[in-house]
Amino acid sequence: METKNQNEAPTIVTTSKELGQAIKEEKDTIIVEGDLTKKVVRIKATGKVAWGVAAAALGIGVFAIVHTPHATVATAPAGGVGGAISFTGGAVSTGAAGAILGPAAITALTVAVAAGGIGALKTLREKYKIQSKEDKKLVLKRK
Repeated sequence: METKNQNEAPTIVTTSKELGQAIKEEKDTIIVEGDLTKKVVRIKATGKVAWGVAAAALGIGVFAIVHTPHATVATAPAGGVGGAISFTGGAVSTGAAGAILGPAAITALTVAVAAGGIGALKTLREKYKIQSKEDKKLVLKRK
């Protein structure tokens, strides 16, 4: 197994997609800046039972988005499948998770999709600790 370079430069992220990619790449230190900060804190602070319910709902949405072939208006059959299914699955799961996570639900869904699955959120919650927190800046350190 390859050992991680503990002296690598911190990765700065400002979007959910960038955060998902940083988690996927197992970055040692991730600096979250801007409005994303509060949403990441919300994801990390959600209790275990509530998180279990939110994660299940988000998992359905991630699956729907990642595994549904994308379709455009020009390529979709008359029934409107393809892109409409991924949108519906994502919207339903975000609605269910939104009851628990609030605005952070969309962030969580985007992070998971960018990283390739719901496991990224588990990694965020379990393998990264909050090293420091300010109003618009959060430093996450891999345990």
